[in-house]
Amino acid sequence: MGAGRQEDETFAAWLSPHLGALRRVARAFTEPADQHDLMQELMLAVWRARPRFRAESADATFVYRVAHNTALTWKRGENRRRRRREAIEAEMALRLTANHAPETSLLDRLYDAIRTLPPLDRSLILLSLDGQPYAQIARLHGLSETNVGARLSRVRRRLTDLVEERDDGV
Repeated sequence: MGAGRQEDETFAAWLSPHLGALRRVARAFTEPADQHDLMQELMLAVWRARPRFRAESADATFVYRVAHNTALTWKRGENRRRRRREAIEAEMALRLTANHAPETSLLDRLYDAIRTLPPLDRSLILLSLDGQPYAQIARLHGLSETNVGARLSRVRRRLTDLVEERDDGV
């Protein structure tokens, strides 16, 4: 077996437990149409960053940090992609009637609401939903645990309001 192939397999085995977290980051930071593209960017970013991993923190912490930083960078370039997507969606909306609109699941409505949050709040709530302790979230973002808790309380209230508004409007 070649060294390159063995390296690929080693990386795949190392990354495998973190794929769910990468998918959740992609889902929270992009619309469904762009999630596959962001997922590829996240995996590539982790691949490129892996040589810098010194095991001074947990694998998950390293992967989260790379993924969230990559997603935040991705979000900055989303304006161009959003304009293109809005043009396509406008055309599609003309073709659909209100009677044929599909039901939206609660999880889809939640992710729609998460995507409306500012990037930092989006990252905080996603880490919290992934079960990360406040201390780890605070370290990842350079915040205090108290600040993380306060921000997450506000974000949760905002998400509840947004999901309820969409339920009323559906």
